[in-house]
Amino acid sequence: MEQSTEDLPVLLAQTGPLEGERWTIEGELLIGRDPNCDIVIITHDKQVSRRHAKLTLSDESVLVSDLGSKNGTHVNSQLIHEPVALQDGDTIQISIAQQFVFLSSDATVPLGTEGLDGKEDQKLLRLDKRSRRVWIRKQELDPPLSVAQFAMLELLYQADGDVVSRHELISTVWGEEHAYEVSNQALDALVRRLRDRLAEVDPKGNFIITVRGHGLRLENPTA
Repeated sequence: MEQSTEDLPVLLAQTGPLEGERWTIEGELLIGRDPNCDIVIITHDKQVSRRHAKLTLSDESVLVSDLGSKNGTHVNSQLIHEPVALQDGDTIQISIAQQFVFLSSDATVPLGTEGLDGKEDQKLLRLDKRSRRVWIRKQELDPPLSVAQFAMLELLYQADGDVVSRHELISTVWGEEHAYEVSNQALDALVRRLRDRLAEVDPKGNFIITVRGHGLRLENPTA
């Protein structure tokens, strides 16, 4: 029996020149700078090798392999040397040029806000963790947020109006091991960029509230 496309895994492009695009994984996807690749990443500095990495669909999993690239392939921030079996929600970084997120099924990618119910559906701002999509007043934010912007917004969203400390924000976005290396200025710059992105959809909205001396909270009233 032919497999439904909704049962097939999906690769979503996040930060990088391909941001917002997606591909269904039906066999093998070759990623690189070469025009003959299935996913072509063009950069001016040639950070991406001509044949950089590939994804291979097998009966049991999807494997990602680095093809001896100059600048490496990372899965969940870890440099890979051998093929790695992907799990739902894993991130794939091609050099410093392009990041992808892997979803185990196309059915996990929401096509819009239909089908959302309960109290969460009534909020002005909604997000979907698996596809990393954000809606404000049922209008989708396009292009998608960067990985760092989404990580910050997701943490505030999950706190549901409670204050999140600056240290927790930094640890979540940059990682606990780098938390003490990140300056307050870097965090403030990320907050400004996230506010600017949300204002593209709702210029009058004031979703991210600074609580001086404590941190940030998300102001997300019902529609």
